[in-house]
Amino acid sequence: MESLTVTSRASKNRVSVCIATFKRPSQLARLLDDLRLQQRLPDEVVVVDNDPAESARRVVAARQDCGTPYDLVYALQPQQNISLTRNRCVDLARGDWLAFVDDDERAPPQWLALLLNCAQGYSADGVLGPVIPKLPARTPRWVQRGRFHEWTRMPTGTVVPANRLRFGNILLKRQILRHHVGPFDPALGLTGGEDGDLLNRLRLDDARLVWCDEAQVEEPVDPSRLRFRWLWMRALRGGQDHARHFLHGRYGPTSPRSTTVFFLRALLQALLAGALVPITLLAGRHLGAHWLFRAAANLGKLSILAGLHHQEYAGARA
Repeated sequence: MESLTVTSRASKNRVSVCIATFKRPSQLARLLDDLRLQQRLPDEVVVVDNDPAESARRVVAARQDCGTPYDLVYALQPQQNISLTRNRCVDLARGDWLAFVDDDERAPPQWLALLLNCAQGYSADGVLGPVIPKLPARTPRWVQRGRFHEWTRMPTGTVVPANRLRFGNILLKRQILRHHVGPFDPALGLTGGEDGDLLNRLRLDDARLVWCDEAQVEEPVDPSRLRFRWLWMRALRGGQDHARHFLHGRYGPTSPRSTTVFFLRALLQALLAGALVPITLLAGRHLGAHWLFRAAANLGKLSILAGLHHQEYAGARA
């Protein structure tokens, strides 16, 4: 289908906010309304819909009809694949900076200005910020105590380490993407891990990716993500992503020796974490779950040896 575009003001240093969306029209509507209230308005907002039924089209069209203080673009990417959907965002975006935010997140008014100020203040090629989970009122106590939905946070200006690189709240200088075809790998479009793969490629190209702890967004946590099975599978898939990044050299050159050490360490850590589960469970269900998910992450690393990789983005997703 043709892309829908509304044109607004020009800007010397343009910023495009990129949103890949899938069957979340009400959440997307709230995020788009947040973007109208930014202290530093984006110059462009690009929404790419991964739902063949175009569930986001009406949400975007309603705001286009009312007028927006920035360019507003809608496009459909019907093939189920998060990488292709994000690649379409990059193709359509015209900004010098690309800010990526998930369709179920909420952006407070200072969000974009803080990301840009941090990029300029720390001479960064990219800035990552925290995603603050907002748990439902009836969240099980063990999930609350375990803080399983929280990101690791760092002081502002810290260069983000390789194993903490992810999307969800990030600003990237468009220029650093120029040598990366895609730039997201479509082979990872159903399993996930495409974000860490790209960011580690950028890191290996000497891109400076820093943390801005003040540039927070909020993520209301869907009740389906409070279940033990979802948390287990997320840990397992995270381990699979980590192992695949390692094998592809995203953390640096590999060798037969380093590969052997990597998987032996994963086996030992899985056994140790599993042994700690019944011991720590006596002190609280959340502690037992913590070590069980640590075991799952290391089992995920080992499962790559059998060619397994959980396809998180296949079919309907929460």
